[in-house]
Amino acid sequence: MRGRNLLIVGVAIFFGLIAVYLANSYFSGVEERQAREAEANRMAQIVVATQDFQFGTPLATTNLRLANWPANSVPQGAFVSIEEATRGGRVALRPIAIGEPILSTKVSGEGGRATLASILPEELRAVSIPVNQVSGVGGFVRAGDVVDVMLTRRIPGEGADRDDQMTFVVLENVLVLAIDQVADENQTEPKVGSTATLQTDILGAQKLTLARQVGSLSLALRNVENQDVGGTEVVTPSDLGGAGYYIAARSSAPAAPAPAAPAVRNSANAGPAAPSRPRGPTMSIVRGTEPTTYEVNRKGGW
Repeated sequence: MRGRNLLIVGVAIFFGLIAVYLANSYFSGVEERQAREAEANRMAQIVVATQDFQFGTPLATTNLRLANWPANSVPQGAFVSIEEATRGGRVALRPIAIGEPILSTKVSGEGGRATLASILPEELRAVSIPVNQVSGVGGFVRAGDVVDVMLTRRIPGEGADRDDQMTFVVLENVLVLAIDQVADENQTEPKVGSTATLQTDILGAQKLTLARQVGSLSLALRNVENQDVGGTEVVTPSDLGGAGYYIAARSSAPAAPAPAAPAVRNSANAGPAAPSRPRGPTMSIVRGTEPTTYEVNRKGGW
């Protein structure tokens, strides 16, 4: 009897220990999960804009604020204090919307100015070309657009004249940095400019500089999502259709009329000669049934 009681007590203690172990494991897992969720939901403070920034807008305490941001998704280059963001007179180099984080890649360095050179990648160049209402796509090319640059020039060769022209693509998929002196990507209204500043490498800059001297340049606006390049061809007047049709040169002097061949009468077969027609006014007199025509002289002769 006593041995059975001891067995029951031992089994109870065993199951009790298992229950305690399972309970501890459960609550430990809950605590770890809550700790992970708390870490994931931990908030950090970063600097954001309180107004729309344009190219060259200075950063100040009046247009910045601190905002809570998930700690595990803070953008690279974000500022964590307004003092750091405004230190040294930083200015915006790209458009920034209200509530958007202020990133070091979108503003100048300490003491920096809003210059076009400050937003150029180190290996690229900015070069300007002349445009007008036609070559600039009617003013629809704006800063931030992507274009192809076409050159129209005379076909090389001693036998070519001024009408022997050709058009080909000099550069493809080129970013437009500015139209005239406007580099704001938010300015999307059509406006005819006189110069377009393009971003290209050093070889492209050389091509554009030479192309300005040998012919006329035109821009072709393309979709920014279209990154395909290559496959372009040279276009000449024969590609416009109507090949084989031309107008022969005309002489400026009128052609002389061909002399009329003299009439030849065969006296043997010819009938009676027809009466000559009167050259002046006539009068007819009828006697009976036979009319007689007389020429009438004017006073003073013919």
